[in-house]
Amino acid sequence: MARLIAVVSGKGGVGKTTVTANLGRALAALGRKVTLVDADIGLNNLDVALDMEERVVYDILDVADGRVTPEEALVADTEFPSLKLLASVRSGVSDKIKAARFAALTSVLGIAADYVLIDAPAGVESGFHRAVCAAKEALIVTTPHIGAVKDASRTAEILSTYDVRNAGLIVNRVRYDLVRRGDAVSPRKIAALMRMKLAGALPESDKIGIDQLYGARGESARAYMMLAYVVEGRSDRVYEPNETGIMSLFKRRQKW
Repeated sequence: MARLIAVVSGKGGVGKTTVTANLGRALAALGRKVTLVDADIGLNNLDVALDMEERVVYDILDVADGRVTPEEALVADTEFPSLKLLASVRSGVSDKIKAARFAALTSVLGIAADYVLIDAPAGVESGFHRAVCAAKEALIVTTPHIGAVKDASRTAEILSTYDVRNAGLIVNRVRYDLVRRGDAVSPRKIAALMRMKLAGALPESDKIGIDQLYGARGESARAYMMLAYVVEGRSDRVYEPNETGIMSLFKRRQKW
C-alpha cells in the first residue's frame, strides 16, 4: 500500500505544485511507483507543470462519477513511466467531490503505487480538508518570507488536528547568498522556529518548469533528489550550497 502524502501550503505562490511535480519525478527516478493527484479542483495546474495538459483525457470528476476507472484516467510521464497523474477538473464543481469519496479514490490509487502525492489547494479551506483527510502524512511548503512562514505555522497548527502521523517542512526559493550575509533566515532556523522537521531546502531558481532529474547536474535537481532521500527515510540531509561531500552523496546514491 502506498504512502499517502498531502503537499500543502498556507498561501498560494510558494511553489507547492512545482514542488509536488519535482518530488514525484525525483522519487520516480529512484525507481518508485508514484501517483500524483491534483486536488486543487477548479484551479488545477499540475498537468501544466508536468507538461501533460494536452494528453489528459479524463479527470478526477470522471473517476468520481464512475465514468472511468482510476487506472483509465491516469496519464504516465513520458520520461518516467512509473510517474502517473490524475488530473483535476477546471470547472467549479469542488463541492461535488466530498472528503470521503476523495479518500476512497486515493486509497484505490495507492494499491498499485509506492507513493500517492496529493497536491492540495493553497490555504486551509474545504479543499485542504478534502486533501488532508485522504493523507496519512503531509509536507508543508513555504518560502523564507515572513508572511509565508506565518501562514505555514498556522497551517501546521491546523494540520495537528488531523490524523496525520508525520509532517515535514519544505522551504522553497531559498536565496543562500542572502542567508550567508545574514539578510535572510536559514531553512534550518525556520524549521526550528516552527518546531518541525526540515524535509527539504530548495534554492531559488530562475528556471521555470520541471527540472530534468535523471542525470541532471543542476543545483535544483540535487536539492530535489536530497528531498526524495529524506522522504524515503534514507537520509536526513537537506541541500546546502557548497556542502562538503555533496557530490559523493550522489555518486553513492545507487548503492543505498
